[in-house]
Amino acid sequence: MELSSFMEQAFREAVKAYEKKEVPVGAVVFDANGYVVGKGHNQVEELRDATAHAEIIAMTSAMATLGSKFLKECTLAVTLEPCPMCAGAIVNARVGRLVFGAYDPKMGACGSVLNITGCSALNHQPEVYGGILENKSESLLQDFFRGLRNRG
Repeated sequence: MELSSFMEQAFREAVKAYEKKEVPVGAVVFDANGYVVGKGHNQVEELRDATAHAEIIAMTSAMATLGSKFLKECTLAVTLEPCPMCAGAIVNARVGRLVFGAYDPKMGACGSVLNITGCSALNHQPEVYGGILENKSESLLQDFFRGLRNRG
């Protein structure tokens, strides 16, 4: 499966977050055959939980589906570069490949501000591909935050 196909599915999850007035980030976990085994979108506001990021929800769902704490053969697609918390969870879950859309110049931990997923001192480094459907993901985020500013 092409990386942009993975991102399209993650984008659909981001739209769900947008519709709920959450920061529009979506994530989907695919197994080695390209089948969806977990998905999620930000639910921080809805659940009043600072850890309810799309990546965490998608990985938790995938681990339950697969019956494993590791996602070695899996690809995680997420519309925004993971933050330090999510990047740490990606390393701990031993995700095989990370694909993300927009870079995050404030909290990105997969190459922008920090590079947790590429840190050789840690026990795992996933393959990382950033900037996949970047403009599409970035536009949704910009629209969301523009709306927040306009509501003032």
